[in-house]
Amino acid sequence: MTLVQLEYIVAVDTYRSFVAAAEKCFVTQPTLSMQIQKLEESLGVKVFDRSRQPVVPTAIGEKIIRQARVVLMESKQIKELLQENKGEIEGDLKVGVIPTVAPYLLPNVITSFVKNYPKVQLQVWEYTTERIIQELKNGTLDCGILSTPLLDNSIEETPLFYETFVAYLSPDSALYTKKMLSTDDIMNQKLWLLNEGHCMRGQVLNICNYRYNMGEENSFAYNTGSVETLKRMVDVNGGLTILPEMSILDYDEDAISNVRYFKAPEPVREISVVTTQNYVKKLAIKALVNEILRIVPERFKTKKKRDVVGFDL
Repeated sequence: MTLVQLEYIVAVDTYRSFVAAAEKCFVTQPTLSMQIQKLEESLGVKVFDRSRQPVVPTAIGEKIIRQARVVLMESKQIKELLQENKGEIEGDLKVGVIPTVAPYLLPNVITSFVKNYPKVQLQVWEYTTERIIQELKNGTLDCGILSTPLLDNSIEETPLFYETFVAYLSPDSALYTKKMLSTDDIMNQKLWLLNEGHCMRGQVLNICNYRYNMGEENSFAYNTGSVETLKRMVDVNGGLTILPEMSILDYDEDAISNVRYFKAPEPVREISVVTTQNYVKKLAIKALVNEILRIVPERFKTKKKRDVVGFDL
């Protein structure tokens, strides 16, 4: 049994294809298949059921692959110890970020991070919360930046900042004359939401126990994963939407005039860096956290007089 063989079975499990796994491992498919077959012969069991497509692990194979992931993660700790000893931060860092955070946080963070840590190859994917958690558990991401708490004992959460939710109103809205809103004000208003699968949708609905029925009252239902599209829909079609505060930091005076904050306790979302419990690349992740905290406004770093809004996956 070798670490390479363990890497190969983990890759096949992750991509559910011998061909795709071979491509990701930069070897030929016959080479990968031969090594997996050798491993199966040495163990005396079949790790994969090759009669099914896509390929799936056998019952015992699932247990072996689960342990293989642990072994591979632990083996990477050796490189981590050497880097810590030398004080070096290098290698690749694979990060998943939810779409409602990425465009407002990452541009400045990436510029600063790449400048300060040129030996790190930063790779970023915009994924939903559910996808980030799955990729973390599969070992294809090193960390995620998303809204918490997740209530998942296998995931470690380190809160970074607390981002206020604000309302963005059409000038035609009955609420437009109000300087500040209560969460009750949103009830029975025309509310534009992100589509299913985005945690912010659940948070917005939870802010005021809103029952979303726009599809029933209108001749259309618009599904979007873009915060900017929500704003545009309000501008053109009226109503209101709820936005994360970071998305309005660059608004001009005209756009800001349509923004209303909520009365205390303000509804906020907790944004955290998340990892698996036995994660590696601690130095690189800590460096990323420091860059984020350096760029985030100071008022975002406390949840005093704020109400963290939860969500259901």
